[in-house]
Parts: sequence; structure tokens; C-alpha cells
Amino acid sequence: MKKKIQHTTVSVKLRQSEIRNEWYLYLEAYPVYERDNEKPKRVREYVKRIISTPIWDKKRPTRGGFQPKRDINGVIMCKSQKDQESCIYADKVRQIRQKEYDTEALYSEQDAAQAELVEKSNSNFIDYVKKISVERHRNSSSSILINWKRMAELLKIFSKGGNIPFGRIDTKLINDFRNFLMSAPQGGGKSGTLSQNSAATYFSIFKAALKQAFVDGYISVDIAAKVKGIAEKESRREFLTIDELNILAKTPCDNPIIKRAALFAALTGLRHSDIKKLKWENVQQISNQYRLNFTQQKTKGVEYMPISEQAYKLCGERGDNDRLIFEDLPDPSWISRPLKRWIESAGITRRITFHCFRHTFATLQIAGGTDLYTVSKMLGHTNVRTTQIYAKVMDKQKDEAANVINLDMTFDE
Repeated sequence: MKKKIQHTTVSVKLRQSEIRNEWYLYLEAYPVYERDNEKPKRVREYVKRIISTPIWDKKRPTRGGFQPKRDINGVIMCKSQKDQESCIYADKVRQIRQKEYDTEALYSEQDAAQAELVEKSNSNFIDYVKKISVERHRNSSSSILINWKRMAELLKIFSKGGNIPFGRIDTKLINDFRNFLMSAPQGGGKSGTLSQNSAATYFSIFKAALKQAFVDGYISVDIAAKVKGIAEKESRREFLTIDELNILAKTPCDNPIIKRAALFAALTGLRHSDIKKLKWENVQQISNQYRLNFTQQKTKGVEYMPISEQAYKLCGERGDNDRLIFEDLPDPSWISRPLKRWIESAGITRRITFHCFRHTFATLQIAGGTDLYTVSKMLGHTNVRTTQIYAKVMDKQKDEAANVINLDMTFDE
């Protein structure tokens, strides 16, 4: 918060003698603030001049008489030349004191701003990242918070001590951190290094933190804009075919909740986080059509999504509005093993995660002729370009299909 400038005003005033018909000239400065004291005070300074012939302004009465008349420059007017010279002298002193107060106020503002800048430059960027990750993403999904937290941990490893003063941040440090991410450890008990896409995600968060630091005045230049991000590799979207889904539907799972939720994801495209939070109040029936009315955990977007009767049946028997539909659905960290056992018992050897059922929904919708825009809306994507990856999957399948038929071209024409 900027400090308010103390507009101290210095004026020449009169004080009548108690024993003679004369007046002492003095200066009064107000408001004057002392260090560590917010209450203003008046400061008086006598200039060792006495006058006896001031001219009174009869249009400006006071409690004890009238205000002295002043000329166009604010100098008190007197009848005698000697008194007038004393008043001019007092005003000269007033001008000097006014300049001193103005200069002091100006420099105190500059000093305060400089001190604030020095303090911010010595602040720890890693602590700042932790602070804004909570302030900016208080209502964000757990995955976003986890990514911010992990980025802060990587910064700590990179710094070799947990401290990166803002004053040290330059393009070299940013590029050094960028290179560090390309071979940084995965963390979370996992071996190996980060994938390029994970490194790209963390570096984007890093740049977002730098951008916010520039907005908050910790950095004087938008330095993040001068550095390129890490390009993401186009990852493969693994999905299941209709035949594989039918096999899974007939294959028992040692955790029926996982089976129902996974097939529900394949029929609706919902994320695990949204399915886990889904309550019966979010499911509505209008005529013969069922639909979901909920808020996405990841994007916080409000969604109105029609679902099929099959998807509705997977929800089970309807309960109270405040009751979860898929109660006891395991968290992502606990769902992998039982899901893997179910997938393998169905004879599917590819690595299928719970999120692959969302990919399955998108891919099969496009394969069935649903336009890209509609699929994007049903997935809750904020940008249709995110959905285009599924169209590319189908294009690849078309390319492969074009080469399925091979002829023996050695025959004679």
C-alpha cells in the first residue's frame, strides 16, 4: 500500500502580547507527523519579529477580533513600513520551511518506496509461490493445487537450499530452471525423470507465478514473457473399443463401485473427480431424458449434460438428494490396482487407467459422427482445440485402415 503524502502547510500567524499593544510573528506548520506516530501535531516557530500596526480584515471576524489582511501573495499587511518589512521577512522564512517540509515529504516517499523495493527483492520467491498457490487457487481442483505444490518442491530442489530471492531472478535463472525441469526427478515415490509434458506443465506454472510477481511489484519487468515455454509432446490417448467395453461390462470386478463408475465415465465422459463428487441432486429427469446439472471440479464450469438411460441405470437405486451416487469410490491413488485386475481379467493387455474411459467416450463419439464442437461441450472443455486430439486419433485409425488391404502387385497386366 502506498504511503499518503503529508501535505504539511506552513503559514505566518500573529500572537498578541499580554502587556503591550503589539503582536509576535510566528510560523505554524500543520499537519506534522512524527515517526511511529499517526496522530498529526502543530509545530510553532517564532521568528523574533514584533509588529504593532497590522491591518485587520473586517470581513473575516474571529473569536477575539479579526483576521489580519493579507496581500495577493499571502503576506500580512501593515500600516508602517518597518512592520511590513518584518512581515515580508517572516514570509521568507515561511517559504524556506515550506520547501523543507515538501522536500522531506517527497524524499520520505521515495525512501519508503525504495525500502519496499529492497525488501521485496530480498523476499523468497519460493515462499511467494506457496502463498499465491493458496490465495489464487483456494477453490481450484486438487490436481491444480498438487501441481503448484510440486512446482514449489522442484524450485526448492533447484535452489539447493530453499531460497531464491527475487533480486536473483533473471533470464539466466529462468532458463536454468527450464533446463533443470527437463531432467528433474518425478517425485511422489516414483523413479525416473519428469516427462516432457510434466516439465511443460510445471514450467507454465512457474511462468504464471513470475507474471503474478510482476503484477504485485516484486519484479519490475515482466521477465516471464521473454522466455519461451517447454513444448508439449502430443501424447497418445489410449481408449477402449465398443467390443472391449462390452467385455468389461460382462467381466466381474472385485470392487463393483469401480466398475459402475468406469462404465459411467465411458458413457458420459466425466472425470474421476466429477464422478466422485456427484450427488443425486445433480441428476434430473425432464420428460424421458436424464441430465446432469453440476459444477466441474477442474474448471469450475457449470455443466448441463444429457445422459443416456444406460448411464442412469449405472447410478443404481436413487437415494436422498445430498447422498453421493458413487459412494466409496476410491481416490485416484487407490484405484489403479483394482482397476488393473479388472482390465486384465477381461483379457485386455494394454495399460488402461480410469481416465482412459473419458478418452473412450470422446473417441467413440467422434467415430460415431458427433461433431467436434458438441463433443467439446460434453467433455466440458473450455477450448475446442483440446478436443481436436481425439479427431487426430480417428484420422490415424483411418490411415491405418487404408493400408489394411494389400494386393500382390506382381501380376502381369
